[in-house]
Amino acid sequence: MKLKSLVAALLVCAAPAAFAQDAAAPAVKQVPQTPEAWLARMTDMTQNLSAYKDPKVFVPFMNAVTEPSFYTAMGNNMMDPGNWLNMANSMTQPGVYSNLAAFADPNVYTKWLAATLDPNFYTALLTQLSDPGKLMRWAMSPLDPKVMSMLLNTVNPNLYVKWMMSPLDPRALQLMTAPVNPNLYMGWLGTSMNPGSYGETWKGFLNPATGYAAPVAVPTAAAATPWGAPGAPVVNPFDLNALTQMFQVPAAGQPFAFPFPMPTVPAPAAQ
Repeated sequence: MKLKSLVAALLVCAAPAAFAQDAAAPAVKQVPQTPEAWLARMTDMTQNLSAYKDPKVFVPFMNAVTEPSFYTAMGNNMMDPGNWLNMANSMTQPGVYSNLAAFADPNVYTKWLAATLDPNFYTALLTQLSDPGKLMRWAMSPLDPKVMSMLLNTVNPNLYVKWMMSPLDPRALQLMTAPVNPNLYMGWLGTSMNPGSYGETWKGFLNPATGYAAPVAVPTAAAATPWGAPGAPVVNPFDLNALTQMFQVPAAGQPFAFPFPMPTVPAPAAQ
């Protein structure tokens, strides 16, 4: 009875923490925890580069790809035509563009620079490569039932029936009709023009909602220039409205200000 009460008390105490983790889970991109989950991530062309964007994600990725079960799962997946169709269909998704364009974010290289200066990063990698348990798993991998299943699958008639019927798979038909789908090209165009595709750094710089305010300002000690008053943001070259103002025709009797109208600088306050 006492044991049951203790277990119930622990569950009640742990419930709020578990709920908080579940509530925050959708907001955080989960890192795969198993070699099979990593294999699914790496065959998805919309997110297969996530391990190279953050050293903290690269460490568990290295741990997964140095496990023998990763390659056993890869061998079994390569025999299934459905996995090839899934990978091919993922290559047509607009997320492929954002997956690659995220390397334009300077934060990616800042994280890697910090990791190269952190001894814990090298320790985490070397610990995985010298793990005795992992070395034992490699030594015993020929006796792994998954390896036996992979070898016996080569003589399974159902495997060859799957390959013969794969052209009729709905995923194959989706892949064949993708080039004539207008939404495919509109999705790629929208992704290429989305500031979020290029990382967090460029969201404020390329976002029209922020007025294209560049993160660089004119020095306050400088005199008024055609580019703005002292301390005003530099004109963003991605602001199409600002670029079109360069070619405005002034009204009659008004001086032509190039490339933008001269700002009005208030007189300095009397000392």
